[in-house]
Amino acid sequence: MPLDIVTAEGHVRKFLRSEHKQRQSPQIAHISLLRAPRHPHSSLSGTEPRLGHCRHSRPTEEELFLRGEQNALQAAEERQRRRRRRREDEGQKWEERLQENWENCVELNLSYQDLGDPYQLENFTRILRRLIRVERLQLVDNSLSDLSSVRLPRCKYLNLHRNHLTSIRQLPKMPQIQHLCLSENGIGALGELALLGATPLQSLTLRRNPCEFLEDYRPRVFSCLPKLRVLDGIPKLPEDSVPSQISAASRLCTIL
Repeated sequence: MPLDIVTAEGHVRKFLRSEHKQRQSPQIAHISLLRAPRHPHSSLSGTEPRLGHCRHSRPTEEELFLRGEQNALQAAEERQRRRRRRREDEGQKWEERLQENWENCVELNLSYQDLGDPYQLENFTRILRRLIRVERLQLVDNSLSDLSSVRLPRCKYLNLHRNHLTSIRQLPKMPQIQHLCLSENGIGALGELALLGATPLQSLTLRRNPCEFLEDYRPRVFSCLPKLRVLDGIPKLPEDSVPSQISAASRLCTIL
């Protein structure tokens, strides 16, 4: 039956009150009638309509499937973006490696390089020529046989342990060298050590070279290198300063 409500302005509002409850879809919002507060300028009170909470139906299997497909598609796109970003970063790092500034290297370790191919050895030598500022250089076990074309103007420490050097003339030019390791090479002559006499060489290692078994090995090394302080890890001893030219008679002992 209809219900008439007269407001303070004189307008008539009609609301139909259904005798039978109509079947409503769960997705349609319900209108609830709540008692309105008393208006300060009106002596009347009534009910005012207000929208209630919306009830939504549960998503169907098709909707759930579509949502899952959408989420999976978004996840796949995100993975693809990450892979693309990772490839770009790796490519940038590789370009930076190719453009390494060898000229500014101060300390470098290039030991244990596989230089079996002539092209690899040539490229390695080319890199060594660019080390114009290096001060400490490690070249252990690289099968190097000739570095005479290389100049290391600032190198103070050079480790050439376990290579194929047979002569001091095969060493790079090192005017500032102070510590030099040539152990386990094929150096047999000591006279060429005089080529290092103009350098500030303080420490030299010649262990496991053929020259180590020569007569008066230590005195002859110190005579070629007067500034040398340490040989094969042993400091210079008083007997190392004895001249190498010792008469044969002085080596004989008399048994009475």
